Amino acid sequence: MSEFTVLVVDDEKEIRDAIEIYLKNEKMNVLQASDGIEAIELLNEEVVHLIILDIMMPRLDGIAATFRIREQKNIPIIMLSAKSEDTDKILGLQIGADDYLTKPFNPVELIARVKSQLRRYMTLGTYEGKNSIINLSGLTLDKDAREVAIHGEAVKLTPIEYRIVELLMSYPGRVFSIHDIYERVWQEPCYNAENTVAVHIRKIREKIEIDPKNPRYLKVVWGVGYKMEK
Repeated sequence: MSEFTVLVVDDEKEIRDAIEIYLKNEKMNVLQASDGIEAIELLNEEVVHLIILDIMMPRLDGIAATFRIREQKNIPIIMLSAKSEDTDKILGLQIGADDYLTKPFNPVELIARVKSQLRRYMTLGTYEGKNSIINLSGLTLDKDAREVAIHGEAVKLTPIEYRIVELLMSYPGRVFSIHDIYERVWQEPCYNAENTVAVHIRKIREKIEIDPKNPRYLKVVWGVGYKMEK
């Protein structure tokens, strides 16, 4: 299973290190994050196949992180918690977690659950790597390489511009409000972000459109938001 990368998210380094040892013994690659914000940043930079996510963490807890992750990704999430109350388990599963373990957990059981989720992820065809390249009438995005090209010619985008393009191209035809774009891309609350988003949209159009004033791909829906044309 060396082709799989697991992201371990917990504010306790000792727990992260212990889980990393268990996973590496199974020939898996491991990334670590100490809270939900770090986890989301890593997910935007790395290819991850499964997340082991603690619930109680500073800055952004596991519940909030799961909610944000599920807005864009369908990778398996196994939640960890020191609590044993049913409310934590139910809430985690309701917002998109795939499985749940209570601390302290048996390492053998953890590995069994990880392998089970990875098998299901691959077998049911939800593995995002299968759809890592999106092509919309000559505009191409490669999620693994984090590259955008127009008719085969590479387009140089800033990280923020790339994230906007990736969001819109992942849901062609869907209109995203400025509020949605800002919170998904910048990963922070949206306050008076109209000009910020508009400036980035203008710069993206200058890079991907033949005629930025009459865009073929990145279109505005007045009073609603922006979309990537199918």
